[in-house]
Amino acid sequence: MKLSPLVKGLITGGLLIITSLATYKYLPPESPLHYIVFAVYAIGIVWTLLAWRYSEKYSGRFADGFNTGFRCFVVATLIMAAFVYNFNKSHPEFAEESAKYYREQLVKENNKNPQEIDEAIATYKKQYTLKLVSGAIFGYLLIGAAVTALTAFSITRRK
Repeated sequence: MKLSPLVKGLITGGLLIITSLATYKYLPPESPLHYIVFAVYAIGIVWTLLAWRYSEKYSGRFADGFNTGFRCFVVATLIMAAFVYNFNKSHPEFAEESAKYYREQLVKENNKNPQEIDEAIATYKKQYTLKLVSGAIFGYLLIGAAVTALTAFSITRRK
């Protein structure tokens, strides 16, 4: 059975969620092993492109390869954006903890009065999940485009 890039993106997205949850549960927050999520993401994209390389659809053109990888990584990115949103909405304590550190930083800077600090903290909490989701989308798209471009470039044939 041949899987389309879309299906491979769904599989990759599912593996990203499983890996994210496992690293969250079993690794300390400061562990660099949390970056294994990005390795899983890259492996999913490379898997998609290598399958394209050895299929009858292979054209040898970079643009076709990038398009194939794009269809995979966009789906995985959307899945991760939804996951980040839902995960952080279900854990409001993350926003509270982060706001606590942000308050400490604002107090140390000593350039705002207490009312301005309270307003900044309230805004920070309201925008916390949105900023995380935006950062996740941007980061995953950037990494996905880079991995796709490098892989597509390396597997296309030269005439």
